[in-house]
Amino acid sequence: MKVYTARQPILNRKQNVVAYELLFRDGAENFFPDVDPHEATSKLIMRTHLNDGLMPITNGKPALINFCQESLLKELPLLLPKKQVMVEILETVEPTDDVYQMCRQLFHQGYHLALDDFIYKPEWSRFFNLIKMVKFDLLQTPLPKVAPLVQALKKRKNIKLLAEKVENQEEFDQAKEMGISFFQGYFFCKPEMREKRDVEGNQLILLQLYQEALKTPLNVNALSHYFEHDVGLSYKLLRFINSGFIPITQEINSIKQALVYLGDEKTRKFIALLTTAMLAENKPKELIRMAIIRAKFCEISAQEAFPAMSEPAFLVGLFSLLDAILDQPMEYILNTLSISEDIALALKESSDSPLGTLINMVRLFEDGKWYQTENEARKINLNYQQISEYFKKAVIWSNAYEEL
Repeated sequence: MKVYTARQPILNRKQNVVAYELLFRDGAENFFPDVDPHEATSKLIMRTHLNDGLMPITNGKPALINFCQESLLKELPLLLPKKQVMVEILETVEPTDDVYQMCRQLFHQGYHLALDDFIYKPEWSRFFNLIKMVKFDLLQTPLPKVAPLVQALKKRKNIKLLAEKVENQEEFDQAKEMGISFFQGYFFCKPEMREKRDVEGNQLILLQLYQEALKTPLNVNALSHYFEHDVGLSYKLLRFINSGFIPITQEINSIKQALVYLGDEKTRKFIALLTTAMLAENKPKELIRMAIIRAKFCEISAQEAFPAMSEPAFLVGLFSLLDAILDQPMEYILNTLSISEDIALALKESSDSPLGTLINMVRLFEDGKWYQTENEARKINLNYQQISEYFKKAVIWSNAYEEL
């Protein structure tokens, strides 16, 4: 039996990531209906906490892990470090006396408990003193329907409220206004379309810098000009040089020397990362983290499937969220950038090119759609185990760019 692991970010009202939910299933739709939830959770714990630990997967943030009734009553949560996890009680769990006593035990031992996809029943009332978070699935119970319960639970200072399956900015704003504190969903990585929005001055400079970096061979003098006229860019370049990714064998005395020292490939990659991150200055940090993870994931996958395309694969992953970053349709953005036809094709919806398969694969993986992920992987002679490992490596690699 295969157990699949991915993560979904949980954001606060400022759209900062505060935790990740670790997934072994695709929400309400399970592509492997014969998989026992208790066995799946057991293997999820074994492959994370009992292998490399939870921290590399969650960037040091708490992990929410689903527990069915059997997993709770067999005391599976007690295998996990209480400071690193929140015990998420699935909606299929019945509020029996045995479940209540187990929740009391976990509560008194310092574990935080959450009720998943919560729909109120009077039998759950006695649990509220033990609960840290209540989650509402907005696809199953829209905001107007849960409003009375939200108002009642807001009066309990021990309980925080989370809205999941938040799909757009309007839902996010409405949930905040109702008093909900935490959010889960892909609203933050969908473009907020506006009738007219021109690229601002500093963004234009960044795009010009990127365009210059695409030229072969690199014109170091031209690149130096951009860096030398922006203190922030220069600082980030020197931070990158000293980040530990490359060995330093001599003192760096100029921007030009720094670029020469990096070499063409690393310079192009750094400028692409820098441009994407700075264009999204007013966007949630998780959006940039996702773009960087996708970039590295696509690069690693390409190195295995078609090594000659690993560099464009990196850019495909990195640019796959540009529509959300710039709040512009991807078609419009592609017309403004002088990128290769292979990259442009991959960034278009439903592309079945090799590079398009990579980005389709990572999107499906992020959504927890394991069966469809594996089908995509087979197109380029990869399997799910490889994909899962590549994604984990990409997450760890991306952590180093948090402070650039």
